[in-house]
Amino acid sequence: MTAAQPSNPATLSNQTLSNEALEKLRQHFNKAPYPRVPLDEYPNDRNALYVHSLTTAYYRRNHRVINPQGKVILDAGCGTGYKCLMLAEANPGAKIIGLDLSEDSVALARERLAYHKVENAEFYAMPIEDLPSLGLQFDYINADDVLYLIPDPVVGLQAMAQVLQPDGILRANFHSSLQRAAYFRGQQFFSALGLMDSAPDDQHIALVRQTMNALKDGTKLKLYAWNPNFETEDEHILANHLLKGDKGWVLPEFFAALKAAGLEFISMVNWWQWDLVQLFKDVNELPLEIGLGLAEKSLEEQLHLFELLHPTHRLLDLYSGLPGSSQEQSLPDDWDCEQWQTVTVHLHPLLCNTVFQEGLENSILAVQPLQLHHYLCFSNDPVAIDSGMATCLLPLLEAPQSLADLVQSWCRVRPFNPVTLEPTDEQTAIDLVKALLIRLESLGYILLDRPI
Repeated sequence: MTAAQPSNPATLSNQTLSNEALEKLRQHFNKAPYPRVPLDEYPNDRNALYVHSLTTAYYRRNHRVINPQGKVILDAGCGTGYKCLMLAEANPGAKIIGLDLSEDSVALARERLAYHKVENAEFYAMPIEDLPSLGLQFDYINADDVLYLIPDPVVGLQAMAQVLQPDGILRANFHSSLQRAAYFRGQQFFSALGLMDSAPDDQHIALVRQTMNALKDGTKLKLYAWNPNFETEDEHILANHLLKGDKGWVLPEFFAALKAAGLEFISMVNWWQWDLVQLFKDVNELPLEIGLGLAEKSLEEQLHLFELLHPTHRLLDLYSGLPGSSQEQSLPDDWDCEQWQTVTVHLHPLLCNTVFQEGLENSILAVQPLQLHHYLCFSNDPVAIDSGMATCLLPLLEAPQSLADLVQSWCRVRPFNPVTLEPTDEQTAIDLVKALLIRLESLGYILLDRPI
């Protein structure tokens, strides 16, 4: 009989430390459940719903449109369930699974979804690391505002990778060590004074508030880690100055963690806010060596350069998936006439509602530009389209359409060239409609589904 091998003391020590950290985290969120959103509040932030949509994430990877009906979606680190409710709203017909370390948070999440009559939902109180024990596979995992809290984020990523469907997508994020530097200093300060030794309470919050107000206005911590919201909103202090286990990364560390977990990077969730070129007044005015150097960098390298120049995002928020599942296609700019004939044009599902329909119709009837950013906002710049071209979108409110159908519909609305009064030329109509679709697709408003 082979003698039992002695356990590795270092491994046992790491496991003990991890268990202790998880227990402190559990106690923290049992005492201070997050988020503190009133039970009756329903999510109506269209941009947040856009991010929580499986359709959005799947299209970013495959340039195909997927129906969330019947899909299984996990909210890892669900807290009090507000984002579970958001996932249910953004993905009609999907089954929602919520998981959190805190039993008290899970109880509140269960109560929240029952209050809003979301029936197709289940909840589990357990660590993310134990996910495989559920025996479930997920089409979409939302791990939002949780990875930076768990003792070993790579282990958490590995656990989620194990339960991801082959073509499933994981949305995960991590605090930016560059953007959050001031808050990390604040946490170290209050930890040194004993405020992080136990789960936070009202006294801890009051002590933070009094200390920050006692600082001179020019103190760096007060300049960069304090604002009027902290004077009245306790949750802001709990989620920043007293956040136990908070950690920060830069993107190369995140990409390395994905690789260690057997995952591949797909896209930043807020990709429209990570354009390196847009940080320069005129990229053509850069020194030649710098311009060429930037152009030669991979997408991942360019994203890191962006965060070095402009660390404005609290979260490094990205989509990832298992390698080999991507159904990559060429971009619409490169499609030929034959490829365009196979395209099915969709409005993003979050625009298929009466609010957008009324806005579109009013724009057309009043001959006023359609302000798309009023319905979904992807940049600081307004996004508007001419009311005449906006008529192309009307048929999409009823159902997805082919390019030919949209062109035919638009020609009925504008049968004559308004300048020459000549009949509308078919090729001109095709070119105008295609140009509109390409622009709106690049901005996220339109989805162009083309079979491989």
